[in-house]
Amino acid sequence: MAADPLLLAEVPIFSLLDEQERETLIGLLEHQTVKEGELIFRTGDHPDALYVIADGKVELFIHDDAGRKIALDELGPADVVGEVSFMDGGPRTASSAALTPTRLLRFERESLLEFVTRHPHAAIDLLTMMGKRLRSADEMLRHTVVQNANIVEEDQLTFGQRIADQVATFGGSWTFIITFGTVLVVWVIVNVILLSKPFDPYPFILLNLVLSMLAALQAPVIMMSQNRQSAKDRLNSDLDFKVNQKAELEIAHLHKKVDQLYEVTQQHWAQRDKEHRSGGQGKPAN
Repeated sequence: MAADPLLLAEVPIFSLLDEQERETLIGLLEHQTVKEGELIFRTGDHPDALYVIADGKVELFIHDDAGRKIALDELGPADVVGEVSFMDGGPRTASSAALTPTRLLRFERESLLEFVTRHPHAAIDLLTMMGKRLRSADEMLRHTVVQNANIVEEDQLTFGQRIADQVATFGGSWTFIITFGTVLVVWVIVNVILLSKPFDPYPFILLNLVLSMLAALQAPVIMMSQNRQSAKDRLNSDLDFKVNQKAELEIAHLHKKVDQLYEVTQQHWAQRDKEHRSGGQGKPAN
């Protein structure tokens, strides 16, 4: 079954290609079907191809030093998997597995050379889109995941939740206590002392009714505000998790860079030592 040109037009790195170039690309794509839970590639694998998701869902993930799985992203139709390693030839930086039965379009690295040979200017289109994606990824990395939970939560408030907060805030303030106490004292004085025919004589049945109605309305509104506080606590936990996850990834990345620098340094000094020994053996004896 041939790939759909409309699907390729929705793929970001192929979106600048013209119709003829997409037709050529379709002839170079291979179909691959993976089962739910089946790995597409592992971290460190040789990047022999990139994959366009035609149907299904794919998860990108890594494992930390403790062997725990850290999910990075969930991809769907028209998304591309493995394009960075495909372009630079480096090892895979993450693992990929199918979350559902998935149909993929596989593009071999050898086919890339054939495609560029047929359509040289298409290479500029591919590089342009890759540059845009890398620039976008760089901006995302520059943007810290640390967010103010109060600001995030404020943006998500509905009109009813804002009213509930205002009622709960006023009901738990000294302003409410003093005002309500003043109303009660005035009510009692008016009906006991000032009026010869009080509208609510002792034992103040009307006042009790008003207080009961007020309590019946105020209690659920305060509970709404308390429930939202629980949601805010969960939001705080989610933001803390994102911060910790990014910190773990950054630390793992730094460890990897240090290991690479150590390997390069060791190779450099080994080469220097080898050259030194070779030079020492070549000197004539006195």
